[in-house]
Amino acid sequence: MTGLECLVAALFFEARDQPPFGVEMVAETIMNRVASARYPDDVCSVVYQKRQFSFTHDGMSDDPHDYDTYFDKIALQSVKEIAIDYIEGFSQNSGVTHYHTTSVSPSWSKSMEVYGIVGDHIFYVCNKRC
Repeated sequence: MTGLECLVAALFFEARDQPPFGVEMVAETIMNRVASARYPDDVCSVVYQKRQFSFTHDGMSDDPHDYDTYFDKIALQSVKEIAIDYIEGFSQNSGVTHYHTTSVSPSWSKSMEVYGIVGDHIFYVCNKRC
């Protein structure tokens, strides 16, 4: 898979039901990890790093093309446009490297600084303790 395909899959499964800025912030998170020495240095390795993104270990297909409702087709086109922008270098310059949905409270979040909430995702930057 190419970096673009991996980013599209991540955005589709992690954020297709979020507002456009929420999709962008998930892309931002992934690309910030690619740029960080603390994570793998390519998009696919970041996306498929063990247990980092829930869609990669849920037992369902990781191919967005396998989902063919009208909503899914529109969402796929939308996330692909955002993914292309980020692959080509667009950035919010946020420093965000983590996020989760508002329905969970992972232990690692206590060592992070909240950057913001978009849709039902909370985004974080690493503070001095992480």
